[in-house]
Amino acid sequence: MEGNRIASCEEIMRNKQVILREHVRGFPRDVDMEVRDGSVKLKVEDGSSGAMWVKNLYLSCEPKTRLLMDTIRPGSPITGFGVARVVDSANPKFKKGDLVLGITGWEEYSLIASSETFFKIEHTDVPLSYYNGILGMPGLSAYVGFFELCSPKKGESVYISTAAGGVGLLVGQFAKLLGCYVVGSAGSQEKLLKNKFGFDEAFNYKEEADLDAALKRYFPEGIDIYFENVGGKMLDAVLLNMKSHGRIAACGMSSQYNLEQPEGTHNLMNLILKQVRMEGFLVSSYYHLYPKFLETVLPHIKQGKITYVEDIVEGLENAPAALVGLFSGHNVGKRVIVVSRE
Repeated sequence: MEGNRIASCEEIMRNKQVILREHVRGFPRDVDMEVRDGSVKLKVEDGSSGAMWVKNLYLSCEPKTRLLMDTIRPGSPITGFGVARVVDSANPKFKKGDLVLGITGWEEYSLIASSETFFKIEHTDVPLSYYNGILGMPGLSAYVGFFELCSPKKGESVYISTAAGGVGLLVGQFAKLLGCYVVGSAGSQEKLLKNKFGFDEAFNYKEEADLDAALKRYFPEGIDIYFENVGGKMLDAVLLNMKSHGRIAACGMSSQYNLEQPEGTHNLMNLILKQVRMEGFLVSSYYHLYPKFLETVLPHIKQGKITYVEDIVEGLENAPAALVGLFSGHNVGKRVIVVSRE
């Protein structure tokens, strides 16, 4: 019996899983995770109101996965956003065969007890894997942070850290579509930001001994909008270079995720002196904007106005290495783990 096909609800199916072996300290390592084969019966038990079994198709591999690892018990599957197909449901919102997006397990099949984080995928005329990136939470994060929090205007100067990642690439292109001057930094492949994605300038932060000097080189008159993905020394340098009444959207701080003792920030006085507004956000607080977001972004994709790149990893057995490699800064675009294409 094949474990990678859609099963009837009464079948016992193989369920390959990526299990957290022990709590992670610092950067995730291959040995922190283990790929195991288990088995499941794909039938929602009587009385499990609202529950559903899903077959996972595409999983999102992103820095936030590292944070989610701190919220689960060793011996449990790693969790994150994914695209899946419903195989059995006691949930009135979803029926068997529906394609959905939400927080699921790094495994072939997951039992979803609560559907609060799930959306039904209505538009299937684009690749399903896009719902892990440009049409999923990275895309919504880019949209919310840039448009809702920063209220950008044509001609403003925009800086994006981790600009080669799934969120940063979209923020940069949103800003260019609006007519902004856009600079991004990355740990590698920075030339692609200009040549492929239309950024005005880009630099490799690993090659800059003085981040303050680098930012002054690209923003001699200062930064209007900073889309924050890194924190630490980068945030300190940005604070020195913000314009008066500038805006900072804090989407993530990847430089701090793997530190046992987070770094301090030393230049916060600039928030006061320059009247800069800095706001953090969780994309889950903006789920109500998802339909509006799709209305905005889908036409750009279909008209070819946004360039989108995926970094595809085939198979759950390669998922641990994919997550570990994410923090080396070598990926370009949204990293997606393919569990099944069926």
